Amino acid sequence: MKQPGITILLPTLDEAKALQNVVNRIPIEEISAEGWNVRIVVVDGGSTDGTIELASQLNCEIIEQHGGSGKGRGLREAFANFMNSDDSLLVMMDADGTYRPEDIPKFIHKLEQENADIVIGSRMKGKIENGAMTRRNWIGNHILTWLAVFLHRAYISDLCTGFWLLTRDSIDQMKLNSTGFEIEAEMYASAAYNQLKIREIPIHYDIRIGRSKLGSIGDGIRIAMKIIRRKFISKPISK
Repeated sequence: MKQPGITILLPTLDEAKALQNVVNRIPIEEISAEGWNVRIVVVDGGSTDGTIELASQLNCEIIEQHGGSGKGRGLREAFANFMNSDDSLLVMMDADGTYRPEDIPKFIHKLEQENADIVIGSRMKGKIENGAMTRRNWIGNHILTWLAVFLHRAYISDLCTGFWLLTRDSIDQMKLNSTGFEIEAEMYASAAYNQLKIREIPIHYDIRIGRSKLGSIGDGIRIAMKIIRRKFISKPISK
């Protein structure tokens, strides 16, 4: 019998300094021993620092964004690629060294034990390394999370986390049109609308390797507006 597949998805934009460390730490043998066939996919938003070449050397599958720049566009293209595969689960995590690939088996166990649709890694319930998150971003994330839960009535503690595990069915039900960093907020809102079962595990959040792309205030406003719009628009217009 063919093993079920799991995609490890790494969105990148100039992550050559961190990518090898992240890929090498993915516990492929441990995940495989649990009965999963592992596929590592890099979706790149236009890197110019050798990220794509490095990903190829690391035997990752590569998706080069064709619909324009932005994390949201990249993830949507990657989700479409996943839905055209035979894989059953998708792990999404940033490729900048802030998240620990060693935690992936914990996500899988949580999903299986609780028969969940989605498992997210909560930095707020875990441990944030000193200097990994500014106080402004910490406060902003708490405000955005409160707003999201208040409007959409599905509990989470960390709206802006970039570490998710999703089933094939949950991705299929999501209707998304985000182009940038608001994508995680829209994924949450869509999951809440479809009454998907979301669970959390505490995770570590480490200092990123390389330059941060998050614009803080501007991105925070776009995230808030996405949360509000998705309260009233269940099927957004594609971009």
